[in-house]
Amino acid sequence: MTVSDEVSAVRAMFPDGVFPAGCPSRVVLDHVTSKWGMLVLVSLTDGPLRWSELRRRAEGVSEKMLAQTLKTLEADGFVHREAFPVIPPRVEYRLTGSGEELAAHLVPLLRWVAEHADAVVARRG
Repeated sequence: MTVSDEVSAVRAMFPDGVFPAGCPSRVVLDHVTSKWGMLVLVSLTDGPLRWSELRRRAEGVSEKMLAQTLKTLEADGFVHREAFPVIPPRVEYRLTGSGEELAAHLVPLLRWVAEHADAVVARRG
C-alpha cells in the first residue's frame, strides 16, 4: 500500500478531514507518540526488559515518568508487565502482540527522525 493509499484510508474514516475532539484515536496518539512512550515501545522491540534496563535506554526519563508511561502503555494493551515471585523482586516488561504491531510502524519513523535530526536542528539555528 502506498502512502496516498494509506492517507485515503484514513480520510475515509474521517470524512470531514479532522479527528473529532472526542475521538479515541487522540487518546491513543497521545500515549504512543509521547517522547517516553515512543522510546519505551521501541526499546522493548529487543525483547523483555527490566525497569533499570528501560531507564538506561530512555536516558533522562524520571522514575515517575517511566512508571506513568509503563502503566499507561500496559493499560492500553501495548505492554505486558510480569512480576516474578522471587526475592529480590523481579519485574519484566515486554510488548504484547498489539505492541509489536505498533512498534513495527514506529521503528521506521524513529529511523527517519534519527537520520534527519541533525539537519532539522541545524535549520533552527
